[in-house]
Amino acid sequence: MTAALQPAYGIVAVATVCLLTLGLGLLGARSSRTTSDFYVASRAISPRRNAAAITGEYLSAASFLGLAGLMWSDGADRLWLPVGYTVGYLMLLVLIAAPLRRSGAYTLPDFAEDRLESRRVRRVVSLLVVAIGWVYLLVQLQAADLTLRFLTGAPAWLGGVLVGTVVLTVVSAGGMRTITLVQSWHYWIKLAALWLPALVLVVVWVRSGSPGPALPPDQLESWSEPLSGYAGQAHPLYTVWSTLLGQALGTMALPHVVVRYYTIRDGRAARRTTVTVIGLIAAFYLALPIYGILGRVYVPSLPAGASTDTVMLRLPTSAIPGGVGDTLTTLIAAGAFVAFLSTASGLVVAVAGVVDQDLVGPALLRATGGDADRLHSFRLSVVAAVLVPLAVAHLLPHVGVGTLVGLVFALTASTFAPLLVLGVWWPRLSRAGTLASVGVGAVLAATASLLSLTGRVTEGWAGALTAAPAAWTAPAAFLVAVFVSLLTPGSIPRGTSRTMVRLHTPEDVRLDRSSRRTAAR
Repeated sequence: MTAALQPAYGIVAVATVCLLTLGLGLLGARSSRTTSDFYVASRAISPRRNAAAITGEYLSAASFLGLAGLMWSDGADRLWLPVGYTVGYLMLLVLIAAPLRRSGAYTLPDFAEDRLESRRVRRVVSLLVVAIGWVYLLVQLQAADLTLRFLTGAPAWLGGVLVGTVVLTVVSAGGMRTITLVQSWHYWIKLAALWLPALVLVVVWVRSGSPGPALPPDQLESWSEPLSGYAGQAHPLYTVWSTLLGQALGTMALPHVVVRYYTIRDGRAARRTTVTVIGLIAAFYLALPIYGILGRVYVPSLPAGASTDTVMLRLPTSAIPGGVGDTLTTLIAAGAFVAFLSTASGLVVAVAGVVDQDLVGPALLRATGGDADRLHSFRLSVVAAVLVPLAVAHLLPHVGVGTLVGLVFALTASTFAPLLVLGVWWPRLSRAGTLASVGVGAVLAATASLLSLTGRVTEGWAGALTAAPAAWTAPAAFLVAVFVSLLTPGSIPRGTSRTMVRLHTPEDVRLDRSSRRTAAR
């Protein structure tokens, strides 16, 4: 694949973003000194900054490049995709945001162990967090390879190595406190990099007075017809609804999103954070249809072998040849690299926290007789969190970002969503029910995803059910949790009542009761 613009433009964009990220990271590292700083930023992040950081890490390569590419290729039906992601945060707000913060946990495995009072449950959840985090990281690294190669003609491996190196440096320097500062700034950079080119492209299109140089009006009309993007696929309506369900439940249960709710003060701040996140995400997603529609106008086809993830990068130079188009492409490329860095940073912190607590940290404590430095073990865990997906990224073929991330969401919807929802709201959830639910959900979703990605099942209902499995794998996991829990009342944790009170009692009520007790004494 050759670069679509002068390599110097791409080099400037990528170098600027990487240096800015390193500068912000080193600035934030000056205030990171304790273990709590590295894990949860000492729970001192304001709702506004936390919301910007959550949105910054959530809007990944799948959102920045993948969704526009899917809208370009599959039609206006893909306009529903941002709706599913946003609904996920609404569900998080209503169902689990405040109780998660009140749990006092550091990570998702911490919550699982605290709620179910089981090390075995913790180990299973930890394994899944690491696996899902590594798959999601692999997506970011492959997309970075693709983008850097498109921009500069660099070797296919260089983009991922560059992203991995920057993220490793920033996260090791200051952990959660550092990346909170970095990601909050990243959001505003991505928003500008998305909207400024979009507005210029709209002005150019309006002034042209025609639907485009290569796309007749009837083609644009057929692209906008309902379910036109699913031509040749069986049961398209099912696919749409299943994808939306997977996005909503999957977003609510993403480990690197959940961990950010442990960085704020209390449950009220968790709700304020989530409301702000919904607004920030909406401001971002409103621009993506512009790229999908104008991509059909100015980029009616792609070169053989080119990924739909490059549509956004090709659009400006196709619509405005010359220096202006190159500059807009450079801005979009900078935003895309910010997306890679921001999301990868959040994933690395989430994975490293689990690896440190469940593997590296305990091993070092045993080896040193209890004298190991926890920050040292955290940094070793960061290295493992980065190097494993970086090594695997070049062994696997590139898959469309939006496609692979959609399947990851189906996996989280079928494993962590039942754990979180039932763990917060259903006192009769048992250890056996949790293990059965997580196991069944993981096996069903992973098997369906592998069958779909390898092309072994593509036709009829079987093809539809494996391509978009969330509509049956997530309900199956919920039902298994309920059914097995009812059959195993003996494995309900003894401290469930006390835990449920803590999850659902507002902090100001606790403080008021504590004050009354103190006054009575």
